Amino acid sequence: MSINAQQQIKCPKCGQLHEINVWHSITVSDSPDLKADLLAGKINIFRCDSCGAAALLPTPLLYHDEEQRLMISFTPCTDELTKRQLFDNIRASSKESGELDALDDYNLRFVTDYNALLEKLLIFDNGLHDKVTEVLKLMVLMQEPDKMEQRTAMFGKTDGDGLEFMVFDKKEEACYTSRVPYATYNTIKEELRRSGVKYRSFDWEIVDADYAARLLNGFNNRME
Repeated sequence: MSINAQQQIKCPKCGQLHEINVWHSITVSDSPDLKADLLAGKINIFRCDSCGAAALLPTPLLYHDEEQRLMISFTPCTDELTKRQLFDNIRASSKESGELDALDDYNLRFVTDYNALLEKLLIFDNGLHDKVTEVLKLMVLMQEPDKMEQRTAMFGKTDGDGLEFMVFDKKEEACYTSRVPYATYNTIKEELRRSGVKYRSFDWEIVDADYAARLLNGFNNRME
């Protein structure tokens, strides 16, 4: 069930008060239009009519797509210690409540970045898996090792030939695209499966760049 509430929000820039709709959960089967709004950046984003300021609301959001067998718990957070505590809490509460028994064939994700939330939706909507795309993103960045620290990669889209990733360079203030053929995606997916990676969750997971680095390190160690 999709759950929302009206809240009064004060603009952090001009102080103007606004009454806005804040979403705490989105169930796609109940509210497919909300998924489109989320992908368009309209959910839990405050925009001031008076001064034009925009900000992400610090509101946790649970996203549930039964058809995709995907559930994402999103809590805005930039502190790594707090992120780990929040993640441990959701894993503990899910086990205590017994809800994991009803979600044994799902992909369960915990994210703290709004763009990462939207990226997850796009990845699964395109029939891909985020464990594979995270590894591919890391491989894209590894093509220029001396610039890895200043760059981030995100999934962009697919077409008839493969996947397109957007590479953002903070130092150069530039954005590049990098393409990966479907054959490479399928090869990596199969290699990960052989190495023991499961494409369904047995618990909540954080699947990000650190996760991909651990997978690659483990795979390289087995190859040595």
